This record gives sequence, C-alpha cells and structure tokens, in this order.
Amino acid sequence: MGKKGFKGGGMPNMGNMMKQAQKMQKEMKEKQAEIEKKEIETTAGGGAVKVTINGKKEILGMEIDKDVVDPEDVEMLQDLIMAAVNEAIRNAEDMMNQEMEKISGQMNMPGMF
Repeated sequence: MGKKGFKGGGMPNMGNMMKQAQKMQKEMKEKQAEIEKKEIETTAGGGAVKVTINGKKEILGMEIDKDVVDPEDVEMLQDLIMAAVNEAIRNAEDMMNQEMEKISGQMNMPGMF
C-alpha cells in the first residue's frame, strides 16, 4: 500500500497544526497590541482615588478627592492610592487573560494562559 492510503493521524496533521499555531500567534500579537491601547479605570475609597492605566499597565492618570488629603493621615491616602493602582493592574491582567483565553480556546487549548 502506498502513502496515499495512509490514514494515520500522525504526521499529516502536523502541517495543519503548525498553520493553526502560526495563526493563533498572529492573532495573539494583534490582540495584545489592541489591549495595550485600552484604558482601565478603577477607584478606591468609594471613589476618593481614581486611577487610569492602559493595557501595558502604565498609569495614565490619577485623581484624588481633596477631602481625603489629610496631612495628619498621609498613610490612609497612601493606602488608597496603592489599593487603586493594584486593582487597576489586576483588572488589566484579567482583561489580557480573558482575551488570550478566547484565542487559545479556538485551538482547543483552554487554560494555556
């Protein structure tokens, strides 16, 4: 029997898998570039501190309500800023992971990221 009759699931599918992997890699790069441009806004202290970051986790802006600026309690303000920044970073990471899951799921590879 010649090679035309070969019905094994091994090597003939390798080329197809490589094409799928290359397509997925391209889609992931495109999606990552798209996500890096998005802005994520979070607040802490009931809106007293607002932080805006992009998908690259760079801080784009910060607003602090003047009512929480107390020279006698600088630690509270520092805590609010850290909480808002950390939440923004978590949200950016979650957004990135969700978008990458969508792409990796197309290849039946959930949980890859």
